[in-house]
Amino acid sequence: MPLLDTRFPAVVLRIDRNPFHHGTLGAVRSLGRAGVEVHVVADSAGSPVRDSRFVHRTHAPPLPGASPDDVLAVLREVAGRVGRPAVLVPMDDASAIAVARKRDDLAPAYLLPDQPGALAERVADKAELAAVCATADIAHPLTLIPDSAARAAADVRRLGLPVVAKWSRPWLLPAGGDLRSTVLVRSERQARELYLRSEEAGSRLLLQAYLPPGPDRDWFFHGYADRSGALRSGGTGLKRLAWPRGAGLTAVGRWTPDPQVRRAAERLVAELGYRGVLDLDFRRCEMTGRHHLLDFNPRPGAQFRLFEDGAGLDVVRALHLDLTGRPVPDGAPLAGREFVVENYAPQVALRPSPGGRELAWYAPDDRGPGRAMWALWGRHVSRRLWQRLRATVAEQFPPAEPSPSAEPSPFTGPSRFTEPSSSAEPSPAVSQPPATPQPPATPVASPSPASPPSSLTPLTDNEKASSR
Repeated sequence: MPLLDTRFPAVVLRIDRNPFHHGTLGAVRSLGRAGVEVHVVADSAGSPVRDSRFVHRTHAPPLPGASPDDVLAVLREVAGRVGRPAVLVPMDDASAIAVARKRDDLAPAYLLPDQPGALAERVADKAELAAVCATADIAHPLTLIPDSAARAAADVRRLGLPVVAKWSRPWLLPAGGDLRSTVLVRSERQARELYLRSEEAGSRLLLQAYLPPGPDRDWFFHGYADRSGALRSGGTGLKRLAWPRGAGLTAVGRWTPDPQVRRAAERLVAELGYRGVLDLDFRRCEMTGRHHLLDFNPRPGAQFRLFEDGAGLDVVRALHLDLTGRPVPDGAPLAGREFVVENYAPQVALRPSPGGRELAWYAPDDRGPGRAMWALWGRHVSRRLWQRLRATVAEQFPPAEPSPSAEPSPFTGPSRFTEPSSSAEPSPAVSQPPATPQPPATPVASPSPASPPSSLTPLTDNEKASSR
């Protein structure tokens, strides 16, 4: 008998338009290899995912910023094409929250975990997470929510520079803008300017005590809470390399057991009554040794394939088994196993790995996405290099003031440099946002202990782009 019930297809959903989201490919391969018919509802036109031999059919996704009703309409259309009940696998926060809100409307066309519709939104909201951690006795960086630009500056003084700034609901950030979900604030002025963009961001600004990165400090937990609330599959992992370094998504992760991290995950699931797949991000405080929870993602993390155990189970397969009424077997943990994202860590991908390794893009039984990724990544890198070249030239040769008697400068007016045409891939790099005055928000504070600031390392979106 096959591991999964192949009578039930799967629909993998993602609203985020990042073509380099390797977690989507991981879900497609995990289910497709088990014989499940996999439908992808995502922007796959420029993504390597469409080249996977395990994709049965692709469908147009909801637009960025789509309301839960818009997501519901798209999923109903897809359900009509699929023609039978399917396991739904949201792969980003926006889709997970919309699906949770519309759970009753999506049944019986889709099989979903049984949990309150507001819970996914509550744990994904960075402001709510501080309160959740306080209730469950989980360490969390001291978090302040200013209600004015002046208060933002005062909160920076209270926390001490540098300070981590986050938008409480990052899935509401406008697509294609320069606002990032997480940045490292280095001045009171920067905090004031960010606060003034609250209306543009669509949610409240949080200022959080900075926990400096370092070796063996960034941890994550992936798991599946079954219908009884027991955590099945998954495990604890150590982020060996991040992109960008010190703050970004997991470029190299290793399955590394840690009882403290697992106990924190178990307490959260029990306290909240959470059901389904979860992805937690922690940073260990060097001074106290405690793991502080930074993010709770109500969906599979991009590196979930790291935790395929001795029974061939990962969190996405556990989801399919549980929702189709099959038992979820307990497999032996494969501690030491690695997960590597080749375009962010090519040198690591070439080294031997005694504990076993899975690559994000390349697979011997599914070569198409790997080839497509390198072609797309080459265009993306060329585009970024061209942008830097133009910026360097503009800095070295600023426009001169025109003189009535002088010949016009070749650097005045429109730039003589034009960017080569390429698909518009999102960049993993962080840019500091300009100021745009907007109205204020409301204060809250987390009572958890803080860690004093130390080295200055830039932060970007946690993956989770995501990858998060």
